[in-house]
Amino acid sequence: MVIQNKDAVAEVPLALVSNPYLDELTAGLRARPIPWEGYQRATLITPTELNYIKAVEKKTGEDLSRVVENEGPVYADLFISLLQKLVRVDTIQSILILIDDLLLDHEERATYFLDLVKKDPSLPYAPLLKCLRSEDDFVPLKASKILTTILCASPKPSSEAAEELFRWTTAQLQSNSPAVVDLAVQVLESVLRQRAVRPIYWNSPHAMDALVKILKTEAPTPQMQYQVIYCFWILTFDTEIAQDINRRYDVIPPLVEIAKSAIKEKVIRVIISTLRNLVEKAPEANLAAMAAVKLLTFTENLSTRKWSDGEILEDVNYLKAELEENFQTLTTFEVYQAELLSGRLIWSPPHQSDLFWTKNWRELKKENYALLRILARLLSTAGDPIVLSVAANDIGQYVKRDPSSKKFLQELGVKQRIMELMSHPDQDVRYNSVNASWSLIGGSGRV
Repeated sequence: MVIQNKDAVAEVPLALVSNPYLDELTAGLRARPIPWEGYQRATLITPTELNYIKAVEKKTGEDLSRVVENEGPVYADLFISLLQKLVRVDTIQSILILIDDLLLDHEERATYFLDLVKKDPSLPYAPLLKCLRSEDDFVPLKASKILTTILCASPKPSSEAAEELFRWTTAQLQSNSPAVVDLAVQVLESVLRQRAVRPIYWNSPHAMDALVKILKTEAPTPQMQYQVIYCFWILTFDTEIAQDINRRYDVIPPLVEIAKSAIKEKVIRVIISTLRNLVEKAPEANLAAMAAVKLLTFTENLSTRKWSDGEILEDVNYLKAELEENFQTLTTFEVYQAELLSGRLIWSPPHQSDLFWTKNWRELKKENYALLRILARLLSTAGDPIVLSVAANDIGQYVKRDPSSKKFLQELGVKQRIMELMSHPDQDVRYNSVNASWSLIGGSGRV
C-alpha cells in the first residue's frame, strides 16, 4: 500500500486482522463436535435452525459461498441469535468460527449483520461485545476480529461498540503474549481507518499510553514498530490529535530515533508520513520539537538516498522545505523549550549562552515554575550522563539569575540531588554539578 498525506486518502482500504496465533486456535477448535441435535431436542433451537446450521457446518471457502449465496441475511440473523441464547463456551466458540468463516474474504457480507439493527437497535454489536468480556482465551480474540470487520464496513460505526472495543484493545496491548499484542494492534490499524472513531480512541482512558509504551519501552520488532506507527499516522489526520499528540506523549523524538536506525524502508516511510501530517495539520505545535531533535539535518540526509518508493522522497522533500522555511521563524527559546519538554537534553548552543539565559530565564518561572520543575525532575530521573550534565548546568544558570528560587529548589530536592551528583562516576556530571552547587549555596564562581 502506498502511503500518501492528502486528506482524501485518510479513508484507506479495509485491512484484515490476520493473526497466526488466532488461526492456530481456530484450527484446533474447528473439528470439535457440537451437540446441535441436543439443543434442538431441548428446544433451544428450532428444527429449521438446526437444518441451516448443518448446511454450513464444516464448510469453508467456495463450498460455504454456494450455501449462503442467497441466504446471507438469514445466516447473519441465525448466528447472532445463537450468540444471544446459548451460553456454553464451546458452542460460543463454534458460532464465532461460523461467523468468521462467513465474513472471511467477503467483507461485503458484514452488511447482513449491520442490517440487523432494523430488527433490534442493540444488534449486531451487543452479543459480540459480550464475547469480549468472556474469560475464555479464544472467544474475545475471535469476537474482536469479527467486530473489526463489521465496524470497518459500517457507514456510521457505532460509538458504543468502538468505545468497548478500544477498552479491550487497551488491556490487550499490555498482555505478556506478543501474539495477543499483535492482534490488538491489527484491530486498531483497521478500525482507526474509520474517521469517526479516531476521537473516540484518542479520548479513551489509557489507550494512547498503552500504544505509545510499546514504541518507547518494549523494544518492538520492525513489524510491530511499523504497525504502531501506522496507527499514529492514521490518527494524525485528525487536526486536534496532531496538535496535541507530541505535547501529551512526546512522540516526535522516538519517531526520529527509530527512523535513523530503521533498516526496513516501510518503517521510515510511515514515520516520514506521520511527521508530514504533524507539519501539515499543526505546524505551530510541532515545529519546535522537530527543531530540537535536528530533524532538518536528518531530512537532508534522507533526501540523498535512493528509495524504491518514490513517495518517500516526495514526503522527505516536503518536510525539508517546510522545516527550512519555518525554522527561521522559531525563537531560540522555543527550540530550548521543546528540547526540555522532550527530556532529551543535549549540549545545544542555548545551554551555555549567557545572552540566552539573561534574556530568557524568566520563562522558566511561568505557570508556577513549570519548566524549572521539569529540570528538577530530569535531575532526579534521568540516567543519561549528558542529560544530567546539561540539567545541572541549566539549574546553575537559572539560579545565578534568580537567587530567590533557592528555597523553592531545595523543597524540590534539587540541592540534595546536586550534592549526590557531585560524586557521579561521569566526569562531566561531576563538573556541572559542582558548578551548580556554587550557585545554590551562594557562590558565584565556576570550577
